[in-house]
Amino acid sequence: MEINQSRRRFIATMACTSSMYLTGCTGAGEDRYNEINTQIRSPLPVSPDTLDLVRHATLAANGHNTQPWLFDVSRSNIDILPDFTRRTPIVDPDDHHLYASLGCAAENLSLASRAIGRSGEVAIDASGDGRIEVDQSPTTQYVSSLFGAITSRQVSRIAYEGRSAPLDTLTRLQFASNSYGVDAYMITDKAQMEKILELVIGGNSKQLDDPAFVSELKHWIRFNAESASTTRDGLYTACSGNPTSPDFIGSTMFNLFFSKDSANDDYAAQIRTSSGLFVFVADTDSLEGWINAGRAYERFALQATVDGLKHSFVNQTVEVVEQRARLQSLLGIGSDRPNFVVRFGYGPELPKSLRRSVDDVIVNS
Repeated sequence: MEINQSRRRFIATMACTSSMYLTGCTGAGEDRYNEINTQIRSPLPVSPDTLDLVRHATLAANGHNTQPWLFDVSRSNIDILPDFTRRTPIVDPDDHHLYASLGCAAENLSLASRAIGRSGEVAIDASGDGRIEVDQSPTTQYVSSLFGAITSRQVSRIAYEGRSAPLDTLTRLQFASNSYGVDAYMITDKAQMEKILELVIGGNSKQLDDPAFVSELKHWIRFNAESASTTRDGLYTACSGNPTSPDFIGSTMFNLFFSKDSANDDYAAQIRTSSGLFVFVADTDSLEGWINAGRAYERFALQATVDGLKHSFVNQTVEVVEQRARLQSLLGIGSDRPNFVVRFGYGPELPKSLRRSVDDVIVNS
């Protein structure tokens, strides 16, 4: 959720002057939130088990922080399955983002497995429901710098500092992103970024003119630390640099002040203060291609974290079909599907989003 500065101040004032009703501005909810985050983002123990690997897998990026995954640990390997109860059918009607999220989790799981001396090889069953098998056979231990960034990676939906990234950093980002048959188009030219901004604003406007889209988005917003700690999912407002408030105030303020004009203003500021953009294009428009796009993005995101960069998605131009076609034309990629548009740059730390308990995502097939 993005809200312009004047409305942020108004909402914060409304929230924090109603002290007799507040839960979002008190410390108890924040303490619980921070305690959960410390637990889920703790390093692997000296003698990690399978559940520790699953915990690292769940720290992957995913749409609206719905965490649409399940993990089958009943066999010698670890399987990742889609959890269709956590679909977002308005923004993601073909489940593209859902399967890409599984790819993000698979990449984390692969890196964590290799870090403790397991194979981590990924196999995708694209003929069925998109089950992903991550091999756990013993092998030589390999601890990569990307693995070390898993517990720190986050999506930062705020304006950045506006400075450029050095060439060696851009080279590392490009290398990490071009993985698994995915072509990552890096854009640092300001004129080209403005053209993509136009597509983002066009897509965002169309989405926010749709009441069903806005309702789905609001469903996943957590207005305070207590609500976020209870569900351990969704978009906690503080993670986007927005004020927290009790649910009834946040919901009312959302209805009154969240608009496409204010959101478009924020996206313009966000892209214009970014160092650049990446567009991820898988080699096939299929479950396997979507999963591989998620894996490639996750490698980009982890490398960006290693290099001290922040990033966030600006996916409106790939989520709205008409805008996606315009992006294909702009990039000259024909009918190849652009999977994500991601901006990156330098900015401050924000609170990190929560994840559900490992017990809640384990199944036995």
